[in-house]
Amino acid sequence: MLKLSIRRMAVADGTQFPFTPDVERTTAPAWEKVKRQVTPMEWRQQAPLIAEINRLKRAKNAVILAHNYMTPEIFHGVGDYVGDSLGLAKEAARSDAKIIVQAGVHFMAETSKILSPEKTVLIPDLLAGCSLASSITGADVRLIKQRYPGVPVVTYVNTTADVKAETDICCTSANAVQVVEQAAREWGVDRVILIPDEFLARNVARQTPIKIIAWQGRCEVHERFNREDILELRAAYPGAEILAHPECPTEVIELSDFTGSTAAMNDYVITRKPKQVVMITECSMADNVAADAPDTEFVRPCNLCPHMKRITLENIYESLAYDRYEVTVDPAIADRARLAVQRMVDLPPPPIPARYDLVKARHHVDVELI
Repeated sequence: MLKLSIRRMAVADGTQFPFTPDVERTTAPAWEKVKRQVTPMEWRQQAPLIAEINRLKRAKNAVILAHNYMTPEIFHGVGDYVGDSLGLAKEAARSDAKIIVQAGVHFMAETSKILSPEKTVLIPDLLAGCSLASSITGADVRLIKQRYPGVPVVTYVNTTADVKAETDICCTSANAVQVVEQAAREWGVDRVILIPDEFLARNVARQTPIKIIAWQGRCEVHERFNREDILELRAAYPGAEILAHPECPTEVIELSDFTGSTAAMNDYVITRKPKQVVMITECSMADNVAADAPDTEFVRPCNLCPHMKRITLENIYESLAYDRYEVTVDPAIADRARLAVQRMVDLPPPPIPARYDLVKARHHVDVELI
């Protein structure tokens, strides 16, 4: 139990929420999840707002989609559905809720709107963008298709709606190899355009005989990791298992023990229960997995996503309380984008989610950069 003291969380409109015995009781399950990442003093500030957000959700028939990169008090405190961006959007589409609050970035909110056009989709901060999504536009894709007629375009879900609308089929990091090979079979070709993440494309190319044409987009979180970082970690923590995201440079993948999507990394830790692990991805990912892996020690040489960190408990509350800020997608764009997403969703799940490390890698495979 926390020692009760009179603490009040205030939000921008001046409303204050005290830490009361009732708040302590209703937020106790979340506290059990986060108490290794959040101090008791912090929790006395956060818990009243968590309780109020959860009350507002019930009153307004709303759900909160909390991405893996949200901080623990959001992820475990107010998230109704948690996970990667596409999984969140699919869960929201199955929900009976009228309002979706996207605790993530703008392209994720667009994807939720594409899959749930009849629902109100809110994002707590309009400036929560993405370096990867902003690296390419629909106009860019139209030019690419003119340059490579007849070559199918596979687009990572981490893109805007107008890019998805110009796409033949979408993919995630978990199924990118499967989608690339399916597109090549369906179009009867031996090469596929895979955009916009250059490193994901390079890592996919090492797993398949299909030739890859790639765009020079990058995630500003994952591109900052390099070979020297991993070598230093190996020296400092020789017993640690190193897990990397496929948006990392290939030199990082080559030195990691396992590389896969956020969901795959989470499953790796939960099922294998390593004694010590390093997750080469966004900082909050490790914090959130750690709540369900109490026997694993997490080394945290992570990078923060400045866009994800724009989402806070305070602006989630304001988004719910004042219906701020609604995300819309032009219906003509949404219909075409939905087709690309649905083609991916209709594929059977891969028997084993893609792992991009050296277990299957074909060496010395390069991509054609646009």
